[in-house]
Amino acid sequence: MQKLSERTSHFTDSVIRRMTRISMKYGAVNLSQGFPDFDPPRELLERLSEVALTGPHQYSITCGAQNFREALAEKQSRLMGRPIDANSEIVVTCGSTEAMMAAMMTVANPGDKVIVFSPFYENYGADTILSGAEPIYVPLYPPGFHFDAAELEYAFKQGPKALILCNPSNPSGKVFTHDELSVIADLAKKYDSYVITDEVYEHIVYAPHKHIYIASLPDMFERTISCSSLSKTYSITGWRLGYIIAPAEIAQVAKKVHDFLTVGAAAPLQEAAVAGLRFPEAYYDALLREYTEKRGLFLKGLDDLGIRHTTPEGAYYVMLDISEYGYESDLDFCERLAERVGVGAVPGSSFFRENVNHLIRFHFAKRNETLLEALNRLNGMKEKMSKKHSV
Repeated sequence: MQKLSERTSHFTDSVIRRMTRISMKYGAVNLSQGFPDFDPPRELLERLSEVALTGPHQYSITCGAQNFREALAEKQSRLMGRPIDANSEIVVTCGSTEAMMAAMMTVANPGDKVIVFSPFYENYGADTILSGAEPIYVPLYPPGFHFDAAELEYAFKQGPKALILCNPSNPSGKVFTHDELSVIADLAKKYDSYVITDEVYEHIVYAPHKHIYIASLPDMFERTISCSSLSKTYSITGWRLGYIIAPAEIAQVAKKVHDFLTVGAAAPLQEAAVAGLRFPEAYYDALLREYTEKRGLFLKGLDDLGIRHTTPEGAYYVMLDISEYGYESDLDFCERLAERVGVGAVPGSSFFRENVNHLIRFHFAKRNETLLEALNRLNGMKEKMSKKHSV
């Protein structure tokens, strides 16, 4: 038998999804894979119930249903501070995962280089390799996860085709400031590179931090491919509705890539999701209040237990420092944590290019009762996870 594709040998299966399976195996509270355990807004569920009986049930057009794109364009035009053309600047995808892959395949040729900040969401490295490109990793330094401008410019001097920007960031929870975005934008223009964004947590940004679309900076819309989804904003991760917003000439190429990847996103789910895209501003204010409460509850609980952690500026992830436990493998730690303590986490090494094995990631997109149960179980972590206990 001939050998299979060599490009797939450079990465494993998703560690995040693997930890969900391990959490299920041990009946652990799953704080690994970032999806809520509460329902989407009632308006979406009621509309979905109607659509189940009335349709549409066949293909929508490749770039997305007309009413979906129009509702999305109206919403994002208001947020991004410029008119978005529903017919030429939007491509609806099967989640932001496909949006990122389509964006990468739109800009990158085999052999091109792409800048990726580390830590990074695990798909970015895989997206780069599957596109035939080569990642250039630039570190973000904890606890604030800032980058060094000189290091970033050194990466740009290597002639990258694009930079991937996750803002707010998964897993660190970093929200890039206007000054930081301006540095990135200036370097992208200086070295003629694209910026591919992942902004799925755009509505989950904690005061006093603000989300700024890099595409809204001067002369940046022309070289930015903005990727996002409805998954986190409306608690519908299983609906797999994402999108690309880009200048018409870029969106046209992304549409062709998307067409041959998946043909189109689910038509009935697009129809039902229009109700969410038309929510008033009060919905997003309430969403942020809810996640601010959850962040406060969970971080206070960790503080009360004496567990060292980061404080996210956005998104719903927190990194825990497990160096005191003396494990050489954070993956081993997470597997034992699910088995012995009953809480699922993601090993931090899956997010870092650097040799980082002392951090793990939790998420707090859960009902308060679920978070309290997780904290109750973590109360016994120091004893159950000690090396003495494992002997």
